[in-house]
Amino acid sequence: MTAYPIRALVTSTLAVSVALCAGVTVAPAAASPAATGTSIPALQQQTRTNLAQAMRGEAFANVSYTLFAAQAQREGRPAVADLFRKAAAVELGEHFTQEAALSGLVGSNEANLTDAISGEGYESTTMYPTFARQAKAAGDTAAATLFTEIAKDEAAHQAAYKAALTALRTGKGAIPAPPAVTPVTVTAGQPKVTSAQTRANLDTAMHGEALAHAKYTLYAQRAQQSGNAALARLFTAVSNVELQEHSSGEAALAGTVGTTSHNLATAIAGETYESKTMYPTFAQQAKTAGDTAAATLFQHNATDEADHAQAFQTARKSLG
Repeated sequence: MTAYPIRALVTSTLAVSVALCAGVTVAPAAASPAATGTSIPALQQQTRTNLAQAMRGEAFANVSYTLFAAQAQREGRPAVADLFRKAAAVELGEHFTQEAALSGLVGSNEANLTDAISGEGYESTTMYPTFARQAKAAGDTAAATLFTEIAKDEAAHQAAYKAALTALRTGKGAIPAPPAVTPVTVTAGQPKVTSAQTRANLDTAMHGEALAHAKYTLYAQRAQQSGNAALARLFTAVSNVELQEHSSGEAALAGTVGTTSHNLATAIAGETYESKTMYPTFAQQAKTAGDTAAATLFQHNATDEADHAQAFQTARKSLG
């Protein structure tokens, strides 16, 4: 996830709203009051729910397009690979980041660590062990093994975050060294699981890992801004594990990556839904609720996604 200077909340939010209304593409640095740990205006619950759904979708699009770019590069289609990479950067560096700012996702280093500890704890003790048992019962042994391995990783991440939180609060001890990353290459292929439950669990897990990757990237930036380089390195490394190992391993089993033509079709469908249905609905609901900045951002993102859909359509036609 781009640098985020400290700005007064009202000034930053107004700048975003004005720039978006003017049709300007806003850089993440001008749209990230949440990254400073400042308070944000109260939002209606529906708007907050919509922001959470949008961020989850943007984080997943970022991860998917990163994988699709790698596949396009392997197929000798550098222009399409570049298109996917640029779209991935927008989904994370602009859309996710700006939505995170409005939702108040990023807090102080202590608050961010507390959130991370909670998430890793749930995944390591509840979500992944449950997914592993279900996969084993369904005969999807590779998925069961992967889910079990990831549960152990998440437990280690939780322990590291707890140690970091203790160091921050007490001034004793040190921020743990960042974990090593062993990237998983995801090539085009069919799903390697047979159970509908396992497929659903893989989808849930991939969305969760994508969200963790996006959140931890912002948390790392917050830590860096506060002068805590060691904590920034820890958040960044765990973010990379979530992206390059966990999400990628799950994507390989789920058959997420297809041929470039197939991947473009998948991207077109997603961008079309977001531009014509999801974001316009969110914008209207936010406007009705009086959440003007959110309504403006949702509408701006709808326009961006329409542009992405058109670019992907053009690229697909060029494949012949």
